[in-house]
Amino acid sequence: MQIEIGSDHRGYALKQRVIAHLTGAGHAVRDHGPGDASACDYPDFAYAAARAVAAQPGSLGIVICGNGIGVSMAANKVPGIRAALCLSEAMASQSRRHNNANVLALGGESLPERDNLRIVDVWLASEFEGGRHAPRVEKLMRGECRGPQPTGPAARQGTEHSRGDADG
Repeated sequence: MQIEIGSDHRGYALKQRVIAHLTGAGHAVRDHGPGDASACDYPDFAYAAARAVAAQPGSLGIVICGNGIGVSMAANKVPGIRAALCLSEAMASQSRRHNNANVLALGGESLPERDNLRIVDVWLASEFEGGRHAPRVEKLMRGECRGPQPTGPAARQGTEHSRGDADG
């Protein structure tokens, strides 16, 4: 399987371990940088990996920064990407099975390396279940700024609140 990967300087060490782990398991990995642990801006590398995934339907990506939040936010700005920040094996499995995540975000400083590698393995081994989850993922994709807006009762409902409402 082709896997696109990118990180920032705080995720660089984990990225190198993930690349070795994946290539050792027979996966093809394309590294979108950085080339070393010098300070850099995470959006540049998260965008590059996410754009590569979006351009190749069926491919997957992994993005890594210090805590995973920044790269997940950046990757999710790319149309067609469903990036999930996963801090456990259960989150990794469910992000693929229920949300059809195509990019995994990790925090290089959030968990021990062995835990992150197990999360990668579980994420890659999990497959989208479809079924009742498919319409929800379709709504996510339609909700992107480039497509039609979501429909249905929840999209039309809303309640306005003001400070006075909370005071009774």
